[in-house]
Amino acid sequence: MQSFLQDLRYAVRQLRRSPGFGATVIATLALSIGITAAVFSVLYAMLIRPLPYHEPGSIVALHPRSPQGYTQPASFPEYLDWRRMNHSFSTLAGYNSYGDVNFEGPAGPIALHAVQGTDNFFDAFGVSPILGRTFAPGEDNDGKNDVVVLSYEVWQQFFGAQNSVIGQKVKLDGRPYTIIGVMPAGFRFPISRVDAVYTPLHMIRGLREKRGNHWLQTVARLKQGILLKQAQTDMTGVLTDLGRTYPDTKGRSMELVDLGTSILGKTSDSLRLLLYAVLALLAIGCVNVAGLLLARGVKREREVALRAAVGAARGRIVRQVLTEALLFGVCGAAAGVILAYGLLRVIRMLLISALARGTEVDLNVPVLLAALFVAVMVTIIAALAPAVRLSGTSPTTALRSGGSSGTSRGQHRLRAAFVITQVALALALLVVSGLLMHMLGGLRNTELGFAPDYILTAEIDLSPGRYQGRNVVADFYQPLIDKVQAIPGVSAVGTIQLLPVQNWGWNSDVHLVGTPPAPPNVEQLAEFRMVSQGYYAVFRDRLVKGRLLDSSLDTPTSRPVTVVNEAFVKKFVPQGRDPIGMQLSDGDDKTPNTTIVGVVKNVRQNIYEPPLAEMDFPISQVKQKDSLDYLGSLQLVVSTHVDPESIIPSLRGAFHDVDPTLPFRAPETMRSVIADTLIFERLENWLFGTFAALAVLLAVVGLYGLISHEVELSTRDIGVRMALGASRGRILQGIYRRVGWMLGGGVVIGLLLTTVAQKYISSVVALHLDRDAARILGLTLALIGVGLVAAFFPARRASSVEPVVALRDE
Repeated sequence: MQSFLQDLRYAVRQLRRSPGFGATVIATLALSIGITAAVFSVLYAMLIRPLPYHEPGSIVALHPRSPQGYTQPASFPEYLDWRRMNHSFSTLAGYNSYGDVNFEGPAGPIALHAVQGTDNFFDAFGVSPILGRTFAPGEDNDGKNDVVVLSYEVWQQFFGAQNSVIGQKVKLDGRPYTIIGVMPAGFRFPISRVDAVYTPLHMIRGLREKRGNHWLQTVARLKQGILLKQAQTDMTGVLTDLGRTYPDTKGRSMELVDLGTSILGKTSDSLRLLLYAVLALLAIGCVNVAGLLLARGVKREREVALRAAVGAARGRIVRQVLTEALLFGVCGAAAGVILAYGLLRVIRMLLISALARGTEVDLNVPVLLAALFVAVMVTIIAALAPAVRLSGTSPTTALRSGGSSGTSRGQHRLRAAFVITQVALALALLVVSGLLMHMLGGLRNTELGFAPDYILTAEIDLSPGRYQGRNVVADFYQPLIDKVQAIPGVSAVGTIQLLPVQNWGWNSDVHLVGTPPAPPNVEQLAEFRMVSQGYYAVFRDRLVKGRLLDSSLDTPTSRPVTVVNEAFVKKFVPQGRDPIGMQLSDGDDKTPNTTIVGVVKNVRQNIYEPPLAEMDFPISQVKQKDSLDYLGSLQLVVSTHVDPESIIPSLRGAFHDVDPTLPFRAPETMRSVIADTLIFERLENWLFGTFAALAVLLAVVGLYGLISHEVELSTRDIGVRMALGASRGRILQGIYRRVGWMLGGGVVIGLLLTTVAQKYISSVVALHLDRDAARILGLTLALIGVGLVAAFFPARRASSVEPVVALRDE
């Protein structure tokens, strides 16, 4: 123990003598360990940790598609047919997770996530409640469905974790519900739904009976012994049989996907590429540490030889070097743990918003230990290698070598290989990061069809229990609009059913009177939105032709009208015809056809895709008996000539004045809505940008350290060459020739690596070598330029060596 303490004190003194070197090694270890542990913790939560269900591998998500190939959920009658006709599932459940409910708690109204399911919903997951029961057979029928199962989080937060909660009455959406069960901690479905309540399905008549209303998501559990492929074949047969019975559904298809893959969705390939990226960063860090420690070991060859000459045993020398390496490893590991924890805290909100299981991400101890082991082992091996080699070398031989120690061709090649490896990996990460940044910039600057500045949005979900049978426009929306319009700083106020750029919507089949019908089994779809006339003023929709919607003209008793966009005209209106006055065929002789009264410029419904055909219908024409079904959930949109967030307190007051039982959801600016839409791309860009910056930094540190080290080792040789007539320019040229060879080798390997990994990179960002060649070339030249600058200072120091001084020192 005494000798260990001596070694430790000596290691600390060595660290104080060269603080720059020690700080570089410790910082490199900390970055490698911290970032690796943080990212692998994310990957573990998303890809490896089992889902919180019984035998999750037996649960599948059903992804039905229309004959045209787009996603088309089940209608309720279709779901009943699938449930009755399949032979592969022990349970086939339907659910709707789109909405929220207004919970009237003791502390005031609160919005909770709501999941509505069929009576067998919980059977699909095989998880029993910790209190009470789940849905009973037939409990999804009208008159029996006013029961609720609480999530563990809701039970804890709002009911004090009391066992007596079973049987209590609560108000959800203004209606009384009976609590029948509480689910265990960790159970969530969909997996991203925290603070959720589960109720049986509530459906209006049209959703329950119409086969053309596609809205119901489905999930199933395979029977014992049934494989996914067998179930796929079975459901294909079911759809074929239904296509014969109902010709309009002929050509529909379905893909069965295991639930874990379905939850990952588009993030799956990106997360796997992230795995390779963090491994590359860890490799760069380890190579950097190894290079620095090997170089330091070579510098200390004469010191080790002197110690051996005065009687130090081989084991004693090795133990001393091992103690120094452990000191570096422990300091780097401690800093890495702190960095990993801090990094996860910083990006937690991004993770929760971007990833389905983001709430489950925490610092994973096994992952952390694995990263610590790899980094510390590399440190120990790199530190011990020169010590073991030299401790077995004759002191006389080592001392006779003088200043030429460490200058053998093999050692030069090893150190050069380290630098080339770092440059190659850094370039690959830099290319991905650069392309991601370009893509994200392009999405942010996409022409949306409106200016997002100075627009505030607020979600509204009315409580059916309070507004059933009432005119929600006259009793709620119009009074709210009037109060908000009176707030100082407000320019315009409106409502819309779905905000622009959000990646989902409602659509319907369209046929214009006087145009040829679509071929059989081919749907001609257009998006539709319910809007108030103020919406156009908020988003500054530019009128192309005709007029905008007007509540004074467009009433429940006037002829139905709509305003369409330019994409609608291009898709449905024959060339040369005036769309104004054309009518939508409603397919019902009792209902007047809807007349097109105006055409507006396109506004994107999806930030990633060109604008779709869209029809805007006035909320002022919705009949009172249908108003809650169509207008129960809308978005309030407000344009201002002041900071939009400055009116939030006044907006809260307006909501409370109109309906004090309605939860006030935190408003968002339209800029924030767009940023939230791009949340996964922002997370990717942040992570890969960080990786690339650190990779380049580590590669530059490695290159600088290598050239500095070689200059220091070659001082005598440089002095001899200059004494024999070599100019300073010639010395500088020789060093830069070696630097150029290493950078060139790293760049070539890095470009080859990028080309080979093109398939994986394309899962994150489109990589087209022909179109992106200029951008990749720019990134490559930038990396080379940084490398040349890093080599300048040690190269200049080498060219400034005075021959007499260099030879005298040796």
